[in-house]
Amino acid sequence: MHKPMPEQGAASKDILKQLEAFKERDPRYKEGKVWSLVYYLNEEHSGFLKDAYHLFASENGLNPGAFKSLKKIESEVISATADILHGTEEVCGVVTSGGTESCLMAVKTYRDMARDQRRVKKPEMVIPETAHVAWFKASEYFGVKIRLVPLKADFTPDLDKLRKLINRNTVMILGSAPEYPHGTIDPIEAMGEIAQSRGIPLHVDACVGGFILPFMEMNGENLPLWDYRVPGVTSISADIHKYGYAAKGASTITYRNLDYLRYQMFVYQNWPGGVFASSALLGTRPGGGYAAAWGALQYFGKAGYRKLAEDTLAAVSQLKAGIEGIPELEIMGNPQGPLFSFRSRDANLNIYAVGDQMDARGWQVNRNQYPPGLHAMVTAQHLAVVDAYLADLRDAVAAVKADPELAKKGGAATYGMLAHVPLRGMVKKKVLEMYSEQYRAGGAELDIAGGADEGIGGGAPGLLDRIVHWYVQRRSRQ
Repeated sequence: MHKPMPEQGAASKDILKQLEAFKERDPRYKEGKVWSLVYYLNEEHSGFLKDAYHLFASENGLNPGAFKSLKKIESEVISATADILHGTEEVCGVVTSGGTESCLMAVKTYRDMARDQRRVKKPEMVIPETAHVAWFKASEYFGVKIRLVPLKADFTPDLDKLRKLINRNTVMILGSAPEYPHGTIDPIEAMGEIAQSRGIPLHVDACVGGFILPFMEMNGENLPLWDYRVPGVTSISADIHKYGYAAKGASTITYRNLDYLRYQMFVYQNWPGGVFASSALLGTRPGGGYAAAWGALQYFGKAGYRKLAEDTLAAVSQLKAGIEGIPELEIMGNPQGPLFSFRSRDANLNIYAVGDQMDARGWQVNRNQYPPGLHAMVTAQHLAVVDAYLADLRDAVAAVKADPELAKKGGAATYGMLAHVPLRGMVKKKVLEMYSEQYRAGGAELDIAGGADEGIGGGAPGLLDRIVHWYVQRRSRQ
């Protein structure tokens, strides 16, 4: 049901009070309870970002010739990014609205470049199975077919298989630093050699790692090369609103030189409104996001980011050690950055049930599939809650071991069955059908896994519950 626009305006203080009330059921990220989505430090820093954003809240980066302040800000942000990514003086790029836009732009760029230079009509890209979902979205948006590189046991891409997937239609190769599901840094140096030998661009998705891996290395952490020091790397995406601790809406995509970046740009010369040119996906580009990103880089500097990286790595190390100290659990692969996943090494311990128990204790825990696991994206803020998290994790494991029936209830039942539904195309169709319902006129709330009354194993039916219920009914009719 639509809610009509009010006939009369309200007082600003009342509006702000109502906005605060909207947050009541949101995740408790200020308490360090959230392990993705939010990169929060403290109220002082948040206030600074708000002030920086407000100074340019009305400015528009659509026309770089109009707001010269924004073009200066963008140029300095890109220069600082190129610096920490070991780029040459030729490295150039743009500020985008987020990691997804940066990834989309890379696919568009390399599709158009291959079309122009090699007359490729059926473009394909070679990406590991662990590539972020943004690359699958880009494939669908821009008509670039994906050829998936399978993983080895350590969750790194099988490079022998990668070589065999390259053909005359390949427009780009993708590596991640790190990949999101397990926190593994792909073997970028080896991938760069393959890319160079075949004359194919190599993009590095460092949306997660771009603003923390460089500072970890400055602090003495031994990391593999993954940036512009690798000759085959032609572009890198890096989010400032993640470990750069800028306001939401700030990422970067940089290219080794302007010859690549030109293919990202859009120009239309016959519009009645005049000749139009755009450097990225958005038309209107919010000036506040630029300003807050620039402000964050100036505020922290390399020394500040090194301290944040130090605290983050300390939290990661303590969490990993604590998890490995629980006999039933193990870290997945060889994560070297700020995120990791862990799984059950005990066949009788359902890791999704452990996740349910952690949720019940106030933590917002993400789940992996293929293979099943729990995921943590760690920030400097989490250093203060490591002990509490590990204590609750030990209790959660003990609770699930004491009551194996928990694996048949709540999210554990839903996630466990959903991962094994064989008709993946039908799952996609059903997800789209149910997900889109929240955008029907008037809107509706989205619950992913379910709550506490009627769902699979005892939760109010959420999106995943309903999909599993649909599958169970379908199977029973066969």
